[in-house]
Amino acid sequence: MRIVRKDFVRNGPGSVKMVPVDSDDLWYVYNLIAPGDSIMAVTIRKVLREAANGGRDAERVKLKLEIKVEDGVDYDKEGAVLRVRGKNILENEHVKIGAFHTLEIELQRPFVLRKDVWDSYALEVLQQASDPGASADLAVVLMQEGLAHILLVGRSMTVTRSRIEASIPRKHGPAIAGYERALNKFFDNVLQAFLRIIDFNVVRCAVIASPGFTKDQFHRHLFLEAERKQLRPIIENKSRIILAHTSSGYKHSLKEVLDAPNVMSMIKDTKAAQEVRILKDFYDMLSNDSARACYGAKHVEVAHERLAVQTLLITDSLFRNADIPTRKKFVNLVNSVKDSGGSVHVFSSMHVSGEQLEQISGIAAILRFPLPDLEDIEM
Repeated sequence: MRIVRKDFVRNGPGSVKMVPVDSDDLWYVYNLIAPGDSIMAVTIRKVLREAANGGRDAERVKLKLEIKVEDGVDYDKEGAVLRVRGKNILENEHVKIGAFHTLEIELQRPFVLRKDVWDSYALEVLQQASDPGASADLAVVLMQEGLAHILLVGRSMTVTRSRIEASIPRKHGPAIAGYERALNKFFDNVLQAFLRIIDFNVVRCAVIASPGFTKDQFHRHLFLEAERKQLRPIIENKSRIILAHTSSGYKHSLKEVLDAPNVMSMIKDTKAAQEVRILKDFYDMLSNDSARACYGAKHVEVAHERLAVQTLLITDSLFRNADIPTRKKFVNLVNSVKDSGGSVHVFSSMHVSGEQLEQISGIAAILRFPLPDLEDIEM
């Protein structure tokens, strides 16, 4: 995300002008926009004008609109677009003030987001958006022959930093030499992206994963080239580059990487692993000592009033609630838990772990001590 201008007061009003650079940036914007905010951007709209023959012709014109968000935001990940619905609040000859309109936020098109309150959650999302690699401590190279994705995985967001594709001929008969040349060229391209994207001063571990032997072939290529060209970042961090098996080189195979025991043991102290592990810890506590685990907003709030919340688990979707007092309540809860010495984990609703948490209301807690009477409180 490219931040063009910031003009706001912490816990007060203000605006940010920004430009989404890639599709992952739109996910950050989706998390930033809430009902009651306003979005200003240039859009293209068909309007009717008087024609010379007395009729009316349709003409496409550029309009600057500002929409007060009312009906929420639709996130089209495949189409790489956000659709914001609400009432126009900017004087315009073609769209009346108060008229409902849908504004599309697209890649490489600037827009201004205004909020009445830039709370701690919004500021954290904005920081992650402006520097998505800053909190990423796991890098994953998902591969298969002719396709590779390089991803940086942080606490609540996975950023795709590169996609490398190549046409690899079939491996048989006289075409074997062409196959090997194409594969080596593909590996060289992945290696260059690896060096450009993965910073071992930030990343704790890099995983190369694939079906079959592609990961092993690239692993050998990586270290042979590192020795030949004296690529110090790879040579000095050899022990931090590990292998894992996946069913494909596509991004959905990331879950298989995070479930692999050798990966989990290597990244056990990273943010990515903590998110996976903390949800498992919650379910284990719920099964083995149910008085020390609770879920649902009411139960968690009562537990926190009694200073019992040790770990709070909450999905980002709760911060997009259409009711402003409800949003503020969850932001205050997060801050209060932190102030009382508890830890907070915000789960992305686009991740598997976030989807699981949403199935039980989107908020849960592991408690410092048992509260058996919570079960008697209606949710």
